[in-house]
Order: sequence, then C-alpha cells, then structure tokens
Amino acid sequence: MNTSLYQLTLTNFRVLSVRTVYVIGREIPGNVSGEKEFGENTGNPSKVKFRKASEEEAVKAIKQGVIAMYLEIAGDSVIYHFDPVNPEAQLTHLILERGLHGRQDSDNKTSIKPLRAKGTRYIDFLVPGLIALGIMNSCIWGIGWSLIETRMKKLLRRMIATPMKKSRFLSSYMITRVMLGGFETLLLLLFTRLYFGTEITGSVAAFVAVFLAGIFAFSGIAILIASRTAKTEVANGLVNLVTLPMMILSGIFFNYHNFPDWALPVIQALPLTLLADSIRAVFIEAAGFTEILKAVAILSTTGLVTFAIGLRMFKWY
Repeated sequence: MNTSLYQLTLTNFRVLSVRTVYVIGREIPGNVSGEKEFGENTGNPSKVKFRKASEEEAVKAIKQGVIAMYLEIAGDSVIYHFDPVNPEAQLTHLILERGLHGRQDSDNKTSIKPLRAKGTRYIDFLVPGLIALGIMNSCIWGIGWSLIETRMKKLLRRMIATPMKKSRFLSSYMITRVMLGGFETLLLLLFTRLYFGTEITGSVAAFVAVFLAGIFAFSGIAILIASRTAKTEVANGLVNLVTLPMMILSGIFFNYHNFPDWALPVIQALPLTLLADSIRAVFIEAAGFTEILKAVAILSTTGLVTFAIGLRMFKWY
C-alpha cells in the first residue's frame, strides 16, 4: 500500500514539476534557454527550465542534487553530461532528446558524456539519503512502535511500581538507537566504500555531529508519537503520517528541486531534508562544522522540543 501511494504521489508531482538543466557553452541557442515545455502532444507534458552556467557551477549543482544533468553546447553539437544509472537523469535526457532533436538526425549532433567522478555519480547522491532514511526509520519504528507495542501488551504499567523516572526510561531508548544506528550506518558505509568507492570527503567529526543530531530529532518525534497511543490502528496511521511524506518529499531517492517552487521552502524545512542535505554536504562537498552548524542546531532543537512535549504527555498505560 505504501509503495502504491508513493508511486501515485510521485506521478502527480511530476506533472507539476519543473526540471532544471544547466547549459554551458559560449553561445546558447534559443531552444535551450528560458523555460520550455516538451511533450504537449503526448498527454504528459514536461517543463524544463534552462539556465546558463559555467562548468564549475554545473558540477557543483550536480553534487548538491540541484540538477541531474547539464548540457554542453559545442558548435552544432549538444553533449549531455549525466550519470547513466540515474533514473531522473535518464528521463530528462529522453525528454530533451525527443523535444529538441526528435525531428533531426541526432546521431551526428548529440552525444552523451557519462559522469564518473566521485561526487557526481548517482550512488554518491543516494548513499547519504539512505543513511538519513535509515536514521528516521530506525528511530520512528525502533522507538515509537516499540513503546506503543509494549503499552498494548500492558507491560509499561509494570514500570509504575519501580523508582525509574520517565526521562531515564525514554533516554535509554535513545541511547540504544545511537548504538544500533551507528552500527547500521557503519555497515552501509563499509559496503558502499568497498563496492562503489564512496567516501566521506568532509569532516568525520561533522558527520558524527549530524548523525547524533538526526538521532536526537527523530527519537524525540518518535517519543511524541508514542506518548499516549495504545491502539495498533492509530499507531500505524501516526507513523505513516510522519514518515511517508518525508520519504517522498525529502530528496532521498531523487532531486526534490523538481517539485514546484512554492513547495521548496516547506520541503527544505522538513527534518529528513535537513538531515539528508547535511550528510550530503559532508560526503560530497567536503563540508565541515561551519556549513552544517545551522542544520545541527535545528535538528537538536526539534529533538529537544518534541522530547519535552512527549515526556510531559507520556503515560505508562
């Protein structure tokens, strides 16, 4: 059910989305400048916004996930620069190829130059997103659902007879998530390092700070969700209400900059978006503490506020 809803939502947003493509070259022809609409006759039109940029700006935008590909104009030739395994870039290439060269002999005028450098590959974009998604799911399901299930089995009421404080009890769940989440993240990093050659280009200490802030934020959210719920139906609805929108919108598997401009400020304020963007900055852009300090502060504040509210509302039975 979640997969079908994810696909339906993604399809509907693609209709509203505008793909951004950077164009490099001395002279930019009119057909690859401004905003264009392709595929009007197919029933599924796609809007593409072309922007002139330098090659350095285009590569940086690729690393940041702002764009999935860029064009190079060399005389009468058009060179597509993208990672061939990136599904978003593949689709954009097909849209442009059909829209720009559908009526021409494109064999002699277009070519593809695959992006192979570290930081520009789709796997470099995907791995930080998977780490962020793993942190969210580990906390929401590992803490939230675990507390709800324990309350449903009437096991939490036994804690009333003990001198243990609620704060210490709930903090133990957070500490457990730090240890288990750290182990899971380490396994993922080790696998992708050996198989794909990915690596952390920025500060390892900054990555640890973002990781801990993410654990704290989603642990607080999980505790708030589980503070009073004692029914499976309500618990499942609350968990999906929190996780599903962020999984779709936060740019885990694809570039969220393709969503409409009016939605971007909301998307960028989501905890999962902050976490994923910060991890990507450390991984790909060699970011240090200065670059991720704002995100860490926001995530930590989110965790503090939700933990405090959840602690106040929490009940043993």
